Amino acid sequence: MAASQVGTDDYALARVPASARYSWWSVATQRFGQISALSQFLLGATLGFGMDFWTAFWALTLGAVILELVAILIGIIGAREGLQTSVIARWTGFGQAGSSLIGLAIGISLIGWFGIQSAVSAAGLSALVGVLPTWGWSLVFGLAVTFVVLRGFHSMAWVAYVTVPAFLILVGWSIISELSNHSLGALTSSAPPGPPLSLLEGTTLVAGGFIVGAVITPDMTRFNRGVGDVVKQTLLGITLGEYVIGLSGVLLAHAVGSANVITIVTSSVGWVGTLVIILGTMKINDWNLYSSGLGVVNFIGTVFGRHVNRAAVTLVVGVIGSVLAAGGILDKFTEFLIVLGVAFPPIAGIMVAEYFVVKRWRPELDQTRDHGTLPATAPTWVPATIVIWIGAALIGKYVEWGLPSINSLVVGFVAYVVAGKLGLIRGVGTSRTMDSEQTETTAVPATS
Repeated sequence: MAASQVGTDDYALARVPASARYSWWSVATQRFGQISALSQFLLGATLGFGMDFWTAFWALTLGAVILELVAILIGIIGAREGLQTSVIARWTGFGQAGSSLIGLAIGISLIGWFGIQSAVSAAGLSALVGVLPTWGWSLVFGLAVTFVVLRGFHSMAWVAYVTVPAFLILVGWSIISELSNHSLGALTSSAPPGPPLSLLEGTTLVAGGFIVGAVITPDMTRFNRGVGDVVKQTLLGITLGEYVIGLSGVLLAHAVGSANVITIVTSSVGWVGTLVIILGTMKINDWNLYSSGLGVVNFIGTVFGRHVNRAAVTLVVGVIGSVLAAGGILDKFTEFLIVLGVAFPPIAGIMVAEYFVVKRWRPELDQTRDHGTLPATAPTWVPATIVIWIGAALIGKYVEWGLPSINSLVVGFVAYVVAGKLGLIRGVGTSRTMDSEQTETTAVPATS
C-alpha cells in the first residue's frame, strides 16, 4: 500500500507505528481545542445562572476530575495499542460483532453532532455576514471541515495550531470587554441570578457534557508516544478547557444576569464575531467527523469484510452531514443523539475492566504489539458483555440518583469485573482479522 494512501487512511484499522506518532503538545492542543468550544461557554453560563461562583468552580472541578479519569484510563489503552476505539473493542470485551455496533453508534452519533454544529455555525454566519442563506453556509462550512479531515491527523493538528490560539485571543477580547465594566470581586461573591442548581446537578452537566468525547479518547491518543504523554495532555487539555472557558461563562452569566451569553462572545464588531463562530466550531467539528469516519470504517470492515479507505468514508459522511444540516433535518434527531449518548459511558467501563483487570484477551494484544500487527482472530460475540452494556445504559437512562453517565460507567465496569471473576466472559464464535489490517504498517513520519 502506498505511503501516501496510508497517510490519508490514517491507520483506520491498523496500529499507528512509532514513527507516525506526535509530540504530546501536538495532541494536547487538539484535546484543548475540543473542550474550548462555544458550547463550553453555554455550559459555564448555565452553571453561573444557577450557582454562585465558587459552587460552580467545584462543579467544574469535580466534573473535570471524572472526565480526566475516564480519558486517561481509556486513553492509555489507545496509546499502548495504537488503535482507534472501535477496533480496540474487539479485544476489550466486545468481540468482532460487538465492535461493529460500537463503530456504528459512534458513526451515527458524531455525524449527527457534526451536522448540528455545522448548522449552529451557519446560523451565526448568516446573521453576521449574510451573502448566503443559512442552508448555504451549512454546506460551505460542513464541506470546508470535511476537506480538512480528509488529510487526517496531520492536517487537523495544523488547523488546531492556528484555530486554538486565535479563538482564545478573540474570545478573550470579547470577554474582557464585557467584564471590564464589572467588579470581579462582586461577580465572584454575588448570588446566582437564576433558579438554583445543586452541586450534584452541576457536576452532572459538566461530566455529561463531554463524556462521549472522553470515551472515544483512543481515536486521539493512538498518536501519542507514551503513557506519560496521555496523562500530561489530558490534565492540561481538560483542566484548561473546563476552567478557562467554563469559568468565563460563569462570570459572564453573573455579569449580564442571563444564561444566554453566546451573543456577547460573538457580538464583537464584524469580522471578529465571524471568526469566533468559525474557529469555535471548527476545532471540535473536525474531531466529530474524524471519529465518525473511523467508526464507520470499522463497521464496514467487520460486517462486510472490506477495508474501505478512511478518507473516502470521511468524504461521504461529511457530505451527508452537511446536506442534513442544510436541510434542517437534524433538529429532529437531537433527542435520539442524546439517547445514543447514554450508551457510551458503559463502553469505557467495560473496556477498562477487560484491559486492566479481567484480561481475557489482553495476552493476544501483548503478543502482537511489538510486531505492529493485530491478533489473527477475535471472538465474534461476547454475550455477557452485550447484556452488561444494555443493562448499564438503562441504569444511566432511568436511575435518577447520582450522575447518570457515571452511574452507567461504574455499573459497566463493576458488572464486567464480577462476570469475569465468575468465568462468564466467554466468546461465541471466532472471526479472522483481515490481512490488510495486519499489514498496514508503512509509516508516514510525524513532523511534530
